[in-house]
Amino acid sequence: MSSAPTSAESHLSSEVCRRRSDCRLCLGASLEPVLSLAPSPPANAFVTASALDREQPRFPLDVWMCADCAHVQLLDVIDPAVLFRDYVYASGTSRAFIAHFERYASDVIEQFGVSPGDLVVDVGSNDGTLLRFFGDRGLRVVGIDPAEEIARRSNASGIETIPEFLTPALARDVRGRYGPARAVTANNVFAHIDDLSSATEAVRTLLAEDGVFVFEVSYLLDIVQKTLFDTIYHEHLDYHSVQPLVPFFSRHGMEVIDASRVDTHGGSVRVAVQLAEGPRSRSSRLDRLIEDERGHGLDRPETFRAFGDNINVLGQRLVAMLTKLRSEGFRIAGFGAPAKATTLTHHFGIGPDVLDFIVDDSPLKQGLFTPGHHVPVVSSTALYEDRPDYVLVLAWNFAPHITSAHRRYAELGGKFIIPLPHLELI
Repeated sequence: MSSAPTSAESHLSSEVCRRRSDCRLCLGASLEPVLSLAPSPPANAFVTASALDREQPRFPLDVWMCADCAHVQLLDVIDPAVLFRDYVYASGTSRAFIAHFERYASDVIEQFGVSPGDLVVDVGSNDGTLLRFFGDRGLRVVGIDPAEEIARRSNASGIETIPEFLTPALARDVRGRYGPARAVTANNVFAHIDDLSSATEAVRTLLAEDGVFVFEVSYLLDIVQKTLFDTIYHEHLDYHSVQPLVPFFSRHGMEVIDASRVDTHGGSVRVAVQLAEGPRSRSSRLDRLIEDERGHGLDRPETFRAFGDNINVLGQRLVAMLTKLRSEGFRIAGFGAPAKATTLTHHFGIGPDVLDFIVDDSPLKQGLFTPGHHVPVVSSTALYEDRPDYVLVLAWNFAPHITSAHRRYAELGGKFIIPLPHLELI
């Protein structure tokens, strides 16, 4: 487990991290702590070799439940400029996500009748991977993303991207310049925003009267059922279930009309919202999903305390395996340096004494060192040049693709350890 912050770290924490005192959805003040994970640096705070002598501040990673609406969330909020202005994740580096976004664009077009010439605005558009598929179908596209370098690259590739955070003022400007949007999308973004009320008002401003807001987020039910605790990190302020979202959008003059489970990130939910009294009817599967959430106790604090117990059991098994392998002289590397790896390695204390290096396919991360533990991130060619005996797959949601793509590593005698959803040795 990680140590408590030093006084210097605490001073820095007070400058870039604050704790809110009310629920992000209903603004209620009846909040109960239900899970505490090890403090960690921001999940994507990779460092260069020149910064290795500086200890990175670690911030609380405590999960709270609202007693009024049952929304599950973090209350400790890191300045979003620290998290997102210099972002190192790019959607287009993952073939699995490219394929997902291609299907996603087709689903939105077909389900909601979006036509060539209509405007699609993607909030948190990253490198424009999703918008490119809309553009290929004849739609006008605009991205909004505060990551300045990624937005620059997206613009250079032909996807118009505004390098700003979404605000009501920006939404008015976008609508004035491009007209109303027939669809607004936000993928793995609606969990990142502290002021969800302001963001929702901005989306409402962007939408045409018959427009639809479609967003995907990691789904709380999957997190609990599969012990996907490593999806909890500082960028993810909210752990959404559908039930609390219905009254939230209603208070903002909008209506949730559909929700469905999708398999990205180990389990996500795709939610569709229109303006109140919009043209589409409410899907029956929305009500079925809400009933399923209640049946699994997502509105009860004890569910998350049991979740914490499951995390501890998983951690004991994984750490015992890794400790035994290291004691027997085996070399272990990691595969993938996603944000979730920061939570897993800090909570279970898996640092450079366990992992010799981590390979990652993203050039943006290669040559850097992981947040806090400072494990070097290198190209996957290191699997064949350095030949570690075992590889801990930290990007476990891509495990089938990783093990297939690196079948030669296994043929040479290497073994893969998959930590989640179930500990496996391949």
